Amino acid sequence: MSPPSYDGTGVEYYTIPSFKFVSGSSIDIRIAYRCFNPSARKTVCIPTCYGGRINTTLSFTAEDQALRSYGVIVVAMLGNGESSSPSNHPNFPKDLDYRDCINAQYQLLTNHLSIKELEAVIGFSMGGQQAYHWACMYPQFMKYAVLICSSAKTSLHNYAFIEGPKAALTNSIDYEDGAFRIKGIKPSRGLRAFGRTYCAWAMSAPWFRERQFEKLGFSNVEDFIKSNWEDAFEAWDPEDLLVLARMWQAGDIGKIREDGDYLKALEAIEAKVLVMPSRTDTYFPPEDSETEVQHLKHGELAVIETVWGHMAGGGANENDTLWMNDRIAKFIGTQPSLVGNLKETSLE
Repeated sequence: MSPPSYDGTGVEYYTIPSFKFVSGSSIDIRIAYRCFNPSARKTVCIPTCYGGRINTTLSFTAEDQALRSYGVIVVAMLGNGESSSPSNHPNFPKDLDYRDCINAQYQLLTNHLSIKELEAVIGFSMGGQQAYHWACMYPQFMKYAVLICSSAKTSLHNYAFIEGPKAALTNSIDYEDGAFRIKGIKPSRGLRAFGRTYCAWAMSAPWFRERQFEKLGFSNVEDFIKSNWEDAFEAWDPEDLLVLARMWQAGDIGKIREDGDYLKALEAIEAKVLVMPSRTDTYFPPEDSETEVQHLKHGELAVIETVWGHMAGGGANENDTLWMNDRIAKFIGTQPSLVGNLKETSLE
């Protein structure tokens, strides 16, 4: 989870005037992003996940990591509080669609950063769902997609899980049926209830049984819940959490097709796709990933053997991160030389 204090190191912004959403509404938006290795010849895009900020997102750009010589652009998806969101735009739409995020990111990359093609799109959780949408919406623009603890379509079980934290927030007394902002109230009780309800799903039963929270410095599970989940979500804007949760629940690459068939959408993907579920993920179980890979032309399944549940894919456990880094390096092949792809930009 994101820490309460915000780190804006290296974050830049690009404004898109009169951006049209899938819902039909049109407003000026801004996209937050950060560039690593901007002079590299080949470029990778990494969208943020639910609960993630640009500088809490794994970029794999450290000296000994898989993307050390790639240009990497970490992009904040719409609604996350860094890019345009309910918290920073009074006319932001009530509902988001993944297609909105990808269309905005495409404009950032092509119109602003002069990117002609992507080597890969890599994403964890909702970032992975964005990677799938990238592969369906702009198939000629990218060569590889890496999906970490994610899915092409949000399952009914995943949908039902998200209903719990949403209900904890929206039914809290200080949420005021959505009128908290008008009344000048921060719904701290609702936000903390959101985090407490969310917590058990993020890790696995073996993780709790083995008391893995002690490795994070917590002597008991209650301290872990309060510090790592209640405090973290209390730092978020309620409507940002809700608009992203609704988009997550509605996630389905089949919407890109007229017939709505997500399996046919998978079959049409031309990019080479690495699907990396966590063995103990309760959101996106490996059985769902196995089905997806069966329908991909160029799909590869690599299961993260871990007790860290969903959070294994977000960098919570060093061993899992090292394993993912190695698989990504092997999947995308040789490391390119630095010869220039991104144009330099300044903070707007």
